Amino acid sequence: MSGDIRITVTRTLSKDQQARRERLIEAARVLALDGGYAAVTMHDVADRAGVARATVYRYFATKDHLLTEVAATWAHRVTADIDALAVGDTATERLTAMLERIVFVAAEELTLTSAIIQAVTSDDSSVDDARTVLFLFVRDRLAAAIGDPLPDRDEVEVVLGHVLLAALVSLASLRRPVEEVASMVRTAGRLVLAGALTTA
Repeated sequence: MSGDIRITVTRTLSKDQQARRERLIEAARVLALDGGYAAVTMHDVADRAGVARATVYRYFATKDHLLTEVAATWAHRVTADIDALAVGDTATERLTAMLERIVFVAAEELTLTSAIIQAVTSDDSSVDDARTVLFLFVRDRLAAAIGDPLPDRDEVEVVLGHVLLAALVSLASLRRPVEEVASMVRTAGRLVLAGALTTA
């Protein structure tokens, strides 16, 4: 999967429409960063972006859909420089370095992290497509960090994706200390890769 941001609306957007859509995502991000999940309303997003409320609904079915797109943008930003994130001589070193860095960035923006986790884990059906795109992108980033050929790569990526989600939930919802969560992802990444190589 490429590093380009995919969108979950079905029609092709003009340059102006794409710019408007990105402005809405940025407005929601700022509101979530400042006030968390409760601070993001379609009305306030519209006001901040300088558009009518009906315009927001042309691009995003619900608040959770919008915040899941915020999560996708966040994930692209955080993992943009994979070479700087995934440092190390081995697949385990590269993977655990990246997982740990994501945890620390999430902890620095905990209010935003909490809001997007609440949206991404919502049972709102309008989130489904955007969530799938997000999870596939995260899997792609994990694969890039691992780099080396790996048995059962698909299964490993899925498990690691769940590890990362659990880590972010631990930070945002359970309020676990960042050092504890970073240690957890390091251990999980090491054990998952070791297990995959052992069963090869």
